Amino acid sequence: MPAPPNAFLDAAARLLPEGGLLRDPADLAEYGRDWTRVVAPAPCAVALPRTTEEVSRLLRLAGEHGVGVVPSGGRTGLAGGAVAVGGELVLSLSRMRAMDPVDTLGATVRVQAGAVTQAVHEHCARHGLTWPVDFASKGSSTVGGNIATNAGGVKVIRYGLTRSWVLGLEVVLPGGDVIAPGGALEKNNTGLDLRQLFIGSEGTLGVVTAATLKLTRLPRRLDVLLFAVPDLAGVVRLFRAARTSAFVLSAYEMFTAACLARVVAHRKLRVPLGGVASHYVLVELEDTPREELEAWVGALLEVGVVTDGVLAQNASEARDLWALRESISESLSATGTPHKNDIALPIAALEAFCAELDDVFARLYPGWEICLFGHIGDGNLHVNVMKPDALDGAAFRAKTKEADRDLFDLVSKHAGSVSAEHGIGLLKKAWLGWTRSEAEIGVMRAVKKALDPRGVLNPGKILD
Repeated sequence: MPAPPNAFLDAAARLLPEGGLLRDPADLAEYGRDWTRVVAPAPCAVALPRTTEEVSRLLRLAGEHGVGVVPSGGRTGLAGGAVAVGGELVLSLSRMRAMDPVDTLGATVRVQAGAVTQAVHEHCARHGLTWPVDFASKGSSTVGGNIATNAGGVKVIRYGLTRSWVLGLEVVLPGGDVIAPGGALEKNNTGLDLRQLFIGSEGTLGVVTAATLKLTRLPRRLDVLLFAVPDLAGVVRLFRAARTSAFVLSAYEMFTAACLARVVAHRKLRVPLGGVASHYVLVELEDTPREELEAWVGALLEVGVVTDGVLAQNASEARDLWALRESISESLSATGTPHKNDIALPIAALEAFCAELDDVFARLYPGWEICLFGHIGDGNLHVNVMKPDALDGAAFRAKTKEADRDLFDLVSKHAGSVSAEHGIGLLKKAWLGWTRSEAEIGVMRAVKKALDPRGVLNPGKILD
């Protein structure tokens, strides 16, 4: 997109309250990027609207002037979906954080898109309810961003993706029109479900400004366990044992010894297990009779499904066990330079895929350290390749492009997805065809053209 004329910026400033349009270089750098830190941000300005009406006026103005708009939430994505690289206006919803009172009878709550995920959890917990979308970045991610990427996280195995917990949306279309599909209705069979068109569309079709969220009851108690297993096959065996038990499984998280070593080095956390294993599994169960749980753990140890295990005895110990898993991304970045990929496989294909992945990297990229972790219960793996000390940054980035092709060829071979949680954004556009057919991509293009013919919203993301 061409550089915006001063007339556009002056008009945008007049639409907003004082201080609602930022142009300081430090603000542009902060709001113009996400967690990828791969592409340099280059927005023209940052808009901070407070109301849906202000968002509507800004989008109408941007369309009139031909200026691209990049919607922005907590910017915790890892695919470059919230990066402004071509002089676009960043539309940050960080000032739209209002949360309505919880409807305890209908088990719903309406919130603005800038509401932080953890704040929504705390708002609902006072009523014994929760919005069960949960992940390590919940303290900074926002509801609008979660909806835009159809976020997953650690509870997908129990509750499903974000799209399962959104009853209604308020969306501003590229031309400025406002629609509100869904409302607070559980049932609404009146044609196309427009909510699902916008959920997961990465802000390319409309800007979500508010949502009515579906809630569920908080579990009375959560039991958290950490297991050591001898290999990836052991991870799958343990998952089978947990999935076929009588217990309610709410999380099943795997990480390798390489991940744990970097967490311990960075965070100095204690690992309450004896010895060293190649793989570790964190299991969370809901409302499980303690005697039955202890008997189950004893049986796992007896038959060798696990080599060691620990059951948190209180909430503090449970938080400590979760910290081992939730500190991984931070620790990888603090102790090295990771190249990140977020993929999904059919659960039945995980073991074969990982065996081939190890073989490919051992053969083609000797000496590269792979730090693997993920939500095994839903087939989601986070593949982190650490930069070898002998390679400089530029050489490593060039080499990872070759490695990505090898990785995604394997993903495609096993009928997986090149992106499980973070979307396509800027960084995975070249690989979209490894998961989606030409006909599917054609439909995506047609929808984009129908709703955003001028290409104003999040230009260059998902599709060129």
